[in-house]
Amino acid sequence: MSHTVITTTTTTTRTSGDGVLNLGYTRTIPGLLKIGQMIALLVAFLCVRCAHGWPSWAAFQYFEVVTLWFLVAFLIFFLMHLFRLQAKMPCINWPLTEFFHYSVGTVLIVIASIVAAVKSGGVSALVAGSVFGFIATFLMAVSLWTSYSVTCGSHQTGAVV
Repeated sequence: MSHTVITTTTTTTRTSGDGVLNLGYTRTIPGLLKIGQMIALLVAFLCVRCAHGWPSWAAFQYFEVVTLWFLVAFLIFFLMHLFRLQAKMPCINWPLTEFFHYSVGTVLIVIASIVAAVKSGGVSALVAGSVFGFIATFLMAVSLWTSYSVTCGSHQTGAVV
């Protein structure tokens, strides 16, 4: 009396490209730059928001609006990369969108930081806010430079010269 036993083994593997979250993005240079920008903008906003005795109300209101706006915008871009939402909206050129956003953001944040530094009146929290604004400006300039190489860098053509 002979019996035959057939065993079937099924294995499933997941690659890093599957899934909802792209946690690998947080360890890339663009991801780390966005995290650094968000932290610098949040600290700059909180320094100015919690300071007492603003010497120039309009200047620091502008600083608050600009830092908070770009903090929210960077959070949206970060979440879009983290949840891979760019693939679901292919009609938008995301590298070009981020390039223009970094261009405008770098200019507006540096203006706000210069105005905040000049109008701080020696209030240490306002000086710290402007310093973190300059740090965010530097990180945004680095992101602008790296996104420029992706967006507007040299493209290979099939033409023979």
